Amino acid sequence: MSELLDVNELSVEYPVAGHRRQRFTAVDKVSFSIAQGETLALVGESGSGKSTIGRAILGLAPVAGGRIAFEGGDVTFRSRRDQRRLARDLQVVFQDPYSSLNPAKKIGDILRQPLIAQGHMDDAQARVTIQAMLERVGLPADSATRYPAKFSGGQRQRIAIARALVLRPKLIICDEPTSALDVSTQATMLELLGELQQQLGLAYLFITHDLAVVRHFAQRVLVLRKGALVEQGTPAEVCDTPREQYTKQLVAAAPVPDPIVQRERRELRLAMAGGSELA
Repeated sequence: MSELLDVNELSVEYPVAGHRRQRFTAVDKVSFSIAQGETLALVGESGSGKSTIGRAILGLAPVAGGRIAFEGGDVTFRSRRDQRRLARDLQVVFQDPYSSLNPAKKIGDILRQPLIAQGHMDDAQARVTIQAMLERVGLPADSATRYPAKFSGGQRQRIAIARALVLRPKLIICDEPTSALDVSTQATMLELLGELQQQLGLAYLFITHDLAVVRHFAQRVLVLRKGALVEQGTPAEVCDTPREQYTKQLVAAAPVPDPIVQRERRELRLAMAGGSELA
């Protein structure tokens, strides 16, 4: 597999409110790459910098240092024209299926926006493409004529996935795409993402706080803490034999269906955290 995305020594900083010269380092010299058709998971607790990395790749967060390359081309600092061109190959699915869709627009209009913005096709071609994509993600035939309020949370996330797919991108950044869904819907959504990856040759950057979610979904896992990379490996290596104490806490925090095992994990997690829950 050839390399699709290369992130080298990426740093992201933000100004500290009320202190003109102080900067907060949200991401500190993080490096990784993603190959075509691969799923790489970024895992960490809230504030670890994982979503900031996704935003930096999308051009939505300020890069203070390092380099982001897509298909060999430097996209670290990009013009509007570059951003528009890159959108054809790089898309995102956000966490909240309720706020990510404009409630005043019909689904067909929401999916038509990226097609028209890119100048890919006329309105008739767009309708055919939209209908085919809605069917591909398992939505009813009349979905294009309905508003977001008419759909469940899982269905709205399918719409968000369809919107990301209409331009036929090569890489999709999935920023906590299942965390707002119930457990059974999470499993269905992961199955759909896996099927789409096989059918379309997609690569995913999968951002999550839950190691249990990526155990059977990702090929590689990166663990982040306070903006820095602390551990990486296959899901089996990271989930079953973690080296770092922080990763062990994340593993212990992952829910399991057995209440006895869950209680044992909670006791272990509290012991490792010195009596306080992992944030």
